[in-house]
Amino acid sequence: MLETWLAQGASGGEAQEVRVNKDFRRPSGPGNNRLTPDGGQDGGPGQPGQGPSPFPRISANLLWIIMLAVLGVWLWQSFFQSGPTVTSISYTAFQSQVKAGNVKSVTITGDQIQGTLAKAAQTTDSSGKTQSYTDFQAYVPTFGDRNLLPLLESNGVTVDVQPQSSFSWLTIFLDFSPFILIGVLLFFYLRRMQSSGQGIFQMGQSRAKLYDRRQERTTFNDVAGAEGAKTELHEIIDFLKDPDRFHKLGGSIPKGVLLVGPPGTGKTLLARAVAGEAEVPFFSITGSDFMEMFVGVGASRVRDLFGEAKKVAPAIVFIDELDSIGRRRGAGVGGGHDEREQTLNQLLSEMDGFENKQSAIVMAATNRPDILDPALLRPGRFDRRITVDLPTLHDRVEILQIHSRNKPMSMDVDLESIARGTPGFSGADLENLLNEAALLAARGDKSAIEMDDIEEARDKLLMGLERRNLALTAEETRMIAYHESGHALLAAVLPNADPIHKVTIVPRGRAMGVTQQLPEREKYLYPREYMLDRLAVMMGGRAAEDLVFGTATSGAENDLKQATKLARKMVLDWGMSEKLGHVALGSEREEIFLGEELGHHREYSETTAREVDQEVKRILDEAYQRAIKTLRDQRSELNALASALVEHEELPGSAVLKIVGVKPHSEEPSADGQEESMDHVPSEA
Repeated sequence: MLETWLAQGASGGEAQEVRVNKDFRRPSGPGNNRLTPDGGQDGGPGQPGQGPSPFPRISANLLWIIMLAVLGVWLWQSFFQSGPTVTSISYTAFQSQVKAGNVKSVTITGDQIQGTLAKAAQTTDSSGKTQSYTDFQAYVPTFGDRNLLPLLESNGVTVDVQPQSSFSWLTIFLDFSPFILIGVLLFFYLRRMQSSGQGIFQMGQSRAKLYDRRQERTTFNDVAGAEGAKTELHEIIDFLKDPDRFHKLGGSIPKGVLLVGPPGTGKTLLARAVAGEAEVPFFSITGSDFMEMFVGVGASRVRDLFGEAKKVAPAIVFIDELDSIGRRRGAGVGGGHDEREQTLNQLLSEMDGFENKQSAIVMAATNRPDILDPALLRPGRFDRRITVDLPTLHDRVEILQIHSRNKPMSMDVDLESIARGTPGFSGADLENLLNEAALLAARGDKSAIEMDDIEEARDKLLMGLERRNLALTAEETRMIAYHESGHALLAAVLPNADPIHKVTIVPRGRAMGVTQQLPEREKYLYPREYMLDRLAVMMGGRAAEDLVFGTATSGAENDLKQATKLARKMVLDWGMSEKLGHVALGSEREEIFLGEELGHHREYSETTAREVDQEVKRILDEAYQRAIKTLRDQRSELNALASALVEHEELPGSAVLKIVGVKPHSEEPSADGQEESMDHVPSEA
């Protein structure tokens, strides 16, 4: 909330891209694949970006036909060839039926006897159940029976003898059908990997994309602000276009350029602009594209990427989200990650292997430079760091102009006023702001975006959606009104507080009411007097509750959290405690997400820690007493302001100043600041 607002703009379109393929520098001709505008290679069938496929093409329909055919054979074998139910009987029972003259015919196949009775007979199974049967089967003893054939002939039994088959294609097919199905599925899986460029033989190849300069549309003209970053990048582009101009003076361009900044400030956009400005091959890849479930694949892709870049040098290799593979090795509770560390080691090796006159530059972007491995940041690798910070007021105006080019704007839209009211917004945030305004205008069936739509979109992004369906009682509404009036009155009368912009008791998100303060200009240094007034404003809501109702509510939750955080930073980081003096005690608390807090030792004693807690409490108590004294002295203005909020639900800053009786500043408030107070109430309250 109190961080320095700096500058960066962001805009521009998507770059046209083609996939990098092996040997794309070879001339076209018979037997030579060449890079085509769609990212493929001509000279062979297959998917775009692939050469002739080593496998014949197979469709999903054909695969299903094969699987259904095998299933059909199984069903036919199981149900249609099984025939009538055959009862197994003992050899003794079979002889008895023959001697009784009840056997009509038999078929002998090897040692198996199958036959049919003239009359149904009964037999008892192993469970003791009696069943009738006419078709039976029995088996001749292994030692044979010489009297069997005479016995059958003497009783008039028709005998049919079949040779025993030792080979059956159907049996073999059914036995091996599971392996056939597995093979077909594996074949189809490999074919899909081949079509998507992820074949098993291509797994180690780079997934970098080569931007086509003929279709590239993003240039530095599409990037607002960031003049310092543009200057540094222009120098790199000039070196790539004419390296001899630098070499003859003994100069060498940095091998690695790291773009650092908060999310949404345009780091990737600047890289795309470099691709549009530079007349050299531009390879783009994200850090996650190197990672794979198989150890060693990432390192192979790094080697392949740098091999391609060396072939077409001078060239630029851009790695987005570098922190996904460049994280400090061995950090955290769980130790290292084999695949990521091997990929990082290979990246370090490849970058250090570039020669001074090879004219290949590595660019990377990250919003977490503090977690990068120190070996990446040393001279000879990423030895130049370009900061891409949040845009200034002037930059925000330019960014809004870029993003509003293709949107119909009403005559009442003032982009400069919008820029003043959106401090801390990145280029992506400003683009989203205008997009939300366009959606609101379309919802209202308007022909152009109006200023009210942009203001509503801004409040929606900062504070959340309105919750008009909340059934608040009159007493709850009155308490919220006094709470916000306490914030607003202190913001209006305290000399070092930021000017008040708006106060509302309309519930938004989890906030039951909001008081916004916007500083007159962008601030880079914050004096102690400003901090103390800010703390008093934060305590204004709780002080109003205590003064008017003699109680405390959960609505001050966010106020107390923010005030405690600010007071602790004043004591620990900024040396604003008279008792502790000018010493920073909390500067080592930035990397706890790495698991390093487990081994981090506090660099001050328990006695000092107790004094820190006492100083934080003293500062907060003084701010609270100052707030309640001011509200008590101006109780009538507090009552009038709360009544106006209950009636109108939302008041602009000018109306608050008029009710309180404070003259506006000599200069018109530029509405250039940040949202100050958002009083959250727990969802269960």
